[in-house]
Amino acid sequence: MGSLLLLLLPLLLSPSYPRGGSARRRRGARTQGLGGPSPAPPETSAPFWVRISPEFKAVPPGGSVWLNCSSSCPLPEGSSLRTELRRGDTLSGPGWVSYQLLDVRAWSSDVHCFVTCAGETRGAAARITAYKQPRSVILEPPVLMGSEYTLRCHVTHVFPVGFLVVILRRGGRVIYSESLERFTGRDLANVTLTYALRARPSDFGQPVTCYARLNLDGLVVLSSSAPMTLPVLAWSPASKALASTSIAALVGILLVVGALCLRKYLSMKSRA
Repeated sequence: MGSLLLLLLPLLLSPSYPRGGSARRRRGARTQGLGGPSPAPPETSAPFWVRISPEFKAVPPGGSVWLNCSSSCPLPEGSSLRTELRRGDTLSGPGWVSYQLLDVRAWSSDVHCFVTCAGETRGAAARITAYKQPRSVILEPPVLMGSEYTLRCHVTHVFPVGFLVVILRRGGRVIYSESLERFTGRDLANVTLTYALRARPSDFGQPVTCYARLNLDGLVVLSSSAPMTLPVLAWSPASKALASTSIAALVGILLVVGALCLRKYLSMKSRA
């Protein structure tokens, strides 16, 4: 039986921009007079291509990226970029324009670049993703209480939490895993997973490891904790406190008894 605690850190994220198709505008057909020759099409009416680079880029939350939009049009009439991400600087040269996007915080954003050539508009699309690998994955030392081990794993500063899977392994076997896909928040998060494992004699001395796995549409980011060994006997905090109190009381009693014996010995020696 596992339980999950999710702590969200204040980090505002912008929504991702939905995909959209490229716009295209065609010129109307020219009319010609009766018996007149057909006009020759201009050179710029030939097909042209539009490319955007890189087509896929992953950045940490809050990072920035440059996208280059280029085309084969010899005389472009204009170019534009469609995105809900924050725009920065723009650089341009013959046949290309570079756009800077700032403070990327949406998990997945589609960016569209358009170029108009001889009245026709064509475009290309890129996808920008933002994710944060966990800062740390920490598995607390297992505690044996009664007939169950309590396993507690902490995953800190991870994004996007909705793509996270937390896995507990004993040796080479998965004993528990939990997906956080039901969490749709867009904030950096800390996650704590608690799991109760029934103790068996064969478990004593077995290593247990906690894994945090981000499944990002084909990109898998895996982090793990240091392994912890299942002890034969583990002391709970209450048991440790009781043991410390008992030891302190026993030492006090021994000191009192020793003092009485020493006093009696000195008294007998003085009389002699």
